[in-house]
This record gives sequence, structure tokens and C-alpha cells, in this order.
Amino acid sequence: MVTEAAARKPIQSLEDAIEHCQMLGMRLSKQRRFILELLWQEQDHLSAREIYDRLNQQGKEIGHTSVYQNLEALSAQGVIECVDRADGRLYGNISDPHSHVNCLDTHKIMDVHIELPAELLHQIEQQTGIKVTSYSINFYGHRATEAPEAAL
Repeated sequence: MVTEAAARKPIQSLEDAIEHCQMLGMRLSKQRRFILELLWQEQDHLSAREIYDRLNQQGKEIGHTSVYQNLEALSAQGVIECVDRADGRLYGNISDPHSHVNCLDTHKIMDVHIELPAELLHQIEQQTGIKVTSYSINFYGHRATEAPEAAL
């Protein structure tokens, strides 16, 4: 039996993702492990086609159908993230609640963990009558002309 605390433990590493799969009783086929390893190695949001291509370029033969089925199973169980976009789905390794910065120049999605001020959350709760338990925000913009200090 899965305890509520164990089910809510954030997945912060490849080992956590594998452990989470095992805890859920998911079979860890070599194809599923290849996909998880790639997502943790790349630290990026990738389409199913990109995952398929990269795995095959690495000599890890895997079929299109297997990639799609495994991505759907892993995202449905909350092991990986699935981001729906107008041009298709992208998959990422971070599955806990977080926000995204979308670069309109490169079309890349960057994961960011931000915490909204308690006053703002309270204001949202007052306006809606809903107790906020988690949130995700999407930011959109263009590359800055100067690199941010955190990236240096």
C-alpha cells in the first residue's frame, strides 16, 4: 500500500523516478528506463519524436509506438511532465508543481521554481473562494540582450 506521504514525495533525480515507478508497481522495461535516463540527461522538454531520434542515435533501438506508449504511461502516473502546446506535446523530467519560462525566440521551455507571496495567494483565494494548494505559471518572453547573472 502506498502511503500518502510517499505518493507526494517529489521526484528530484533519476533514482527517485525509478523508485516512484517501482512504488506504483510499474514495470521498468529497458525502453522505459532509456526514456527516463534521456530526460534526466537532457534536462529539457522534448517531443516524442526527439526522444525517439536521440535514443536511436545513441544506439538504443526503440520503436515509435513504444516511445509514445511509455511517455503516456509515465506522464499519466506523474513520473514525468507532459506539456501540451499548439505544435504538440513535450515531455520533461520534473513532475512536481513548478512554473515555466517560454522563450519566444528559441521555443525552449525552462523550468523555474517560484514562490508567490502569501498576500497574493490570499488575495486570489478571497476573490475566488478557492483554497490554493499548488500553482503553475507560464511566463513568455524574448531573450534578454544581456545574460542574467544566474546564468553566468
